[in-house]
Amino acid sequence: MQALTVYCGSYSGNSQCYTEAAQRLGSCLAERRITLVYGGAQVGLMGILADSVLGSGGQVVGIIPQPLNQPNLVHQGLTRLEVVDSLHERKSRMLALGDGLMALPGGFGTLEELFEALAWCQLKLHQKPCGVLNVNGYYDGLMSFLDRATQQEFLTFQNRNLLLHAATPEDLLALMLKPNDD
Repeated sequence: MQALTVYCGSYSGNSQCYTEAAQRLGSCLAERRITLVYGGAQVGLMGILADSVLGSGGQVVGIIPQPLNQPNLVHQGLTRLEVVDSLHERKSRMLALGDGLMALPGGFGTLEELFEALAWCQLKLHQKPCGVLNVNGYYDGLMSFLDRATQQEFLTFQNRNLLLHAATPEDLLALMLKPNDD
């Protein structure tokens, strides 16, 4: 894996554990020489993650849509910043640049980006590993929901297993880097 696309919140959350997880992921990526591809902002977990990668000597590519290309929002110290026309183009570009996709805690935008990537994987439009960093049990409810969707036969077992999850960056990266048995 040369580049990892990470979806995460533009807020930091109400617990220091989220900040620490983003910082730890950033260090892990830099140590492994994996380029971070993310939404290009300097705020929330997005900014914390980018700062951690950069501070550890890593590379960061930000993708920002023109309407959000504002000095108070855009990270000014990135390795590379791409300005695209729309949110749709941003998602497509982020997916194209990453060899894998990961979500840290976040809100609607994070979930929307993650689920689009998962749906595209289900449709075999890509075969990149997708995972959630389940910091402090943040995604426990989502995992339960997906298990219920599988039990109710709205998801196949194979498609349910497209979403990897772990509580630490190291464990999730190990799952994502594991060769696919299919």
